[in-house]
Amino acid sequence: MSEVIYVNGEFLPKDQAKISVFDHGLLYGDGVFEGIRFYGRNIFRLEEHLERLYSSAKYIMLKPPKSHQELIELTAETCRRNGHDDGYIRLIVTRGEGTLGLNPYACTEPGLIIIASKIQLYPQEYYEKGLPVIVAATRRFSPDGLSPRVKSLNYLNNIMAKMEAIHSGVQEAIMLDQSGFIVECTGDNFFIIRKGVVFTPPTYQGALRGVTRDAVIEIAKEKGIEVREERLTLYEAFEADECFLTGTAAEIIPVIAIDRRPIGDSKPGPITGDLIAAFRKITTEQGVKF
Repeated sequence: MSEVIYVNGEFLPKDQAKISVFDHGLLYGDGVFEGIRFYGRNIFRLEEHLERLYSSAKYIMLKPPKSHQELIELTAETCRRNGHDDGYIRLIVTRGEGTLGLNPYACTEPGLIIIASKIQLYPQEYYEKGLPVIVAATRRFSPDGLSPRVKSLNYLNNIMAKMEAIHSGVQEAIMLDQSGFIVECTGDNFFIIRKGVVFTPPTYQGALRGVTRDAVIEIAKEKGIEVREERLTLYEAFEADECFLTGTAAEIIPVIAIDRRPIGDSKPGPITGDLIAAFRKITTEQGVKF
């Protein structure tokens, strides 16, 4: 079956799905997006994703061309037309077609793109055996430049760190802030476990408030596990008993080494395993069916 993509009011075959070369999303990264998972024909936490999308759009003074309810219906219809039971959605709102100048007010109509396809961020073996990561030299942007809660189309900062990881022979890299504290990874939120307590960097420090991150924090608290949002140094990370990453595309993936330093006993830990099992259970229960 050929993939069908929603583009500015039309459902189009993949090879016909196009936008203008003058779209400010392409020219300047001027827009916002959400990555969303669906499991067993259930769009996981779609409401939360759309809430974040609208908040990001409001921050950059961009009004999505569809209402909240219309986006729910269009997203579900895009999934239905592609025939996948499980997969990944990319929902994009751009400033729209404008001029070669920076002026966003030259763009008269926001663009909307919805893709429902497949994704596998990391090879399956890393979910079973754990992922080694490095610490990137590339630092995260300061929150006083752009709020980390805005999920914008400009990911060049993350891409540069991702290139460092690949050049070092691993799949992922930890990114630090200007003071040397851990913020997040190139596309995932960061967690450690120490003496039964779960720690994760606070979002005000520069990390995106991930939907999967929030789900894991809720699961941990329901299990009676203490969760602390605190600034973390590499020292705390190296001393962790367990470590894992979360993200919509990544889901939950254990980390077994940071810059060649083993985490715990160099294999996925038991608390991480319990959180993964609990997360998998809710993915078909919470969200919007299609």
